[in-house]
Amino acid sequence: MKSKQQKNMKRIARSMMSAAVLILAVSAAIAQTKIDDQRMERDIEVAENVLGTMIKQQFEKRSFFPMEIEGNYMEGYGVTLRIPYELLGSPWFFGLPPEASDVTFLDGMNGSFSFSFDSDMEAPEAMEEAERHRMESELARDEQERANEDAIRSKTKIRVKNGSAVTEEITGPEYKSKPKIVSTKVGKDSIRSAYTNKIIEASKNFLADYGDLISQLSANEKITITNRGEGERIMFGAFGNVSSPSYISVEALKGDIVQYRQGKLTHNQLIAKIKVINTELEDELQPDLELLSSIISRLYRPDLSTTYFTQENIHYERMKDFGVIYYMQVFSSNTGAYGNYIMPTLRLENVDAETRDKKVKELYPVFEKDIKENILDYGRTLKSLGDDEVLMFNIKLTRCSECGIPSSLELSVKSSVLKDVNSGKLTKEAAIAKIVVKKGPNQ
Repeated sequence: MKSKQQKNMKRIARSMMSAAVLILAVSAAIAQTKIDDQRMERDIEVAENVLGTMIKQQFEKRSFFPMEIEGNYMEGYGVTLRIPYELLGSPWFFGLPPEASDVTFLDGMNGSFSFSFDSDMEAPEAMEEAERHRMESELARDEQERANEDAIRSKTKIRVKNGSAVTEEITGPEYKSKPKIVSTKVGKDSIRSAYTNKIIEASKNFLADYGDLISQLSANEKITITNRGEGERIMFGAFGNVSSPSYISVEALKGDIVQYRQGKLTHNQLIAKIKVINTELEDELQPDLELLSSIISRLYRPDLSTTYFTQENIHYERMKDFGVIYYMQVFSSNTGAYGNYIMPTLRLENVDAETRDKKVKELYPVFEKDIKENILDYGRTLKSLGDDEVLMFNIKLTRCSECGIPSSLELSVKSSVLKDVNSGKLTKEAAIAKIVVKKGPNQ
């Protein structure tokens, strides 16, 4: 009997030791995956500097434009590096006079160029304009050099004589050994496209060669380079005859970057895995997009909403071949006359700060569930989106210090999912699972 008790005690002791080892292993794993905030901040600052330098190098190290790149880390998502939007869409960058739809340059071997201004400018504006024209001139010169190379190739033939290749140059009255001085027209759209492509190229090279500088990211987290501000709208309609601005996003998984560094992926294979969005905003009003904006705005007015509410119309941006982004800012309360709070959706008045914060935390999961359902219920009325285009809601959430709720919420779903719900091919529950959720840092 005593022997049996001893065996049981030994078995219990072994179980306890196994449990202790397991706890230590889990604790060690948690410790290893815990983010060192100071190191992350340092890595991001280095990445900002490297990316900014690489972009400037694409423009032959010119620094006439601002290069304040801002990076931030979002747990579970990754690092987003935001380049200045002015690189691609500010009024002075592409805002030529309406009558100057094209710019003509006289470009030859000496690199000379010619331009004029139609109105008086202050010195800084003239310098910006001069730099822009200089860049345009360089683009025109590059085009001319390529044309000259093509001309040389087209007037050269190779023949074989006595077993050796002999190059013969064919000349004619239309060909001269030196490039001719030509007049090259460069449109605003082609200039912007060239600038955009240079930035995308620099971003891809950064991800491939230096993405691993951000060392603490997990394999499924991303590094994204974009010209979009966090929750910002790009307002361009007020500037008259200014081309629609571009939106770019260049994104790679940290795991793919690590595999490339380890030699498990070739450079071309990594580049193929990098997700690139390069599109432009459309300013043409579309009835179905306007209607959805009106519906959601009405649903989240204080008299109808039972969670958070909005106090202004919901704006949207239509992006070519990408989809549409709606922007909301929602609130939970108003300040009362005596410093307390009014929560209109809950029909509560004279609420103290502690109670208000508690209610805000309780409302958040209800709001997230509610907005997802409304996106499916009313988003399926959209007719102008292609199947592969996206309906996205970018929501700035009510302020609630130390409440633990996100500061922002981004929800996106493919138009094909909305159509499948509308036709009955997909249940609402299945469709909700297909909504991609991106949450901002906790407050």
